[in-house]
Amino acid sequence: MGILDRILGRQPANQRQDTTHSDDVDGLVSLSGTTTFGREAITTLATRHGIADGGYLELPGSLQREPDNKADPNAVAVIVEGERIGYLPGYAVDVAQISKVGARAVRVQIFTEMLPKGLRAEAWAWLGSRAPQWEWSESRRPPMSSQAKAQAEHAGRRSMVRQGLADGGSRAVMFEAGMVNGVHFLELVEPIKQLKREGKLEEALTLCFAAIEGAENAREGREAAPFYTEQAAIILRKLGRRDDEVKVLQRWLAVCPPERREGSRIAERLAKLL
Repeated sequence: MGILDRILGRQPANQRQDTTHSDDVDGLVSLSGTTTFGREAITTLATRHGIADGGYLELPGSLQREPDNKADPNAVAVIVEGERIGYLPGYAVDVAQISKVGARAVRVQIFTEMLPKGLRAEAWAWLGSRAPQWEWSESRRPPMSSQAKAQAEHAGRRSMVRQGLADGGSRAVMFEAGMVNGVHFLELVEPIKQLKREGKLEEALTLCFAAIEGAENAREGREAAPFYTEQAAIILRKLGRRDDEVKVLQRWLAVCPPERREGSRIAERLAKLL
């Protein structure tokens, strides 16, 4: 088992589980504002239905335009049992096909979970013309905590890489270019963050440099993904290795197209450092 396998806790291929699932759900929209504008409303609704400690609801609701909304006159609120639980994201307003002054019935799905910081809620509306095709269900809940969301994002990146490699052709070639010791650089985002949280800076740095190599190999004439270089620079700063921090920043700039260097976060960080 190589160093990346050890750090990542990677299993042999015949022991891995396939966690892929389709995210392409037509007509399904995640609501915004459920933890800010709609927090109090959802808490009231959750208490009313006995899920204040966590649970699931699927209820009829309505979409209501808010032309007097000072922050956004085009806003479309989502109302359930008289409670404004959130808003449609901007990109979905046209999809909703609602008149400028009217309302429209809609089916809404709400998940709640009690976290250390209080009740957390996620909600979706179905805008399609056919029966709702929910991505999540009462028995298959969405990630709610920050840790669960990070794990889901990590699984999603792994799934994307595996699918890209399986598709063959130019897409597979693109993903293969970003592989280092059997791991694509996109798969290293969360492991790097987790090792940093655990204070395992040297191991996190190892992953950073593996990811930097993969990002450089896959850049196709563009700038390499800067995240990994930034993380390496942050870690090197914490380790007191100023010269190495300068070198890793200069490495990114050296392979970056000249017209993309000025004004980049990497260039700004290097300028401050020097």
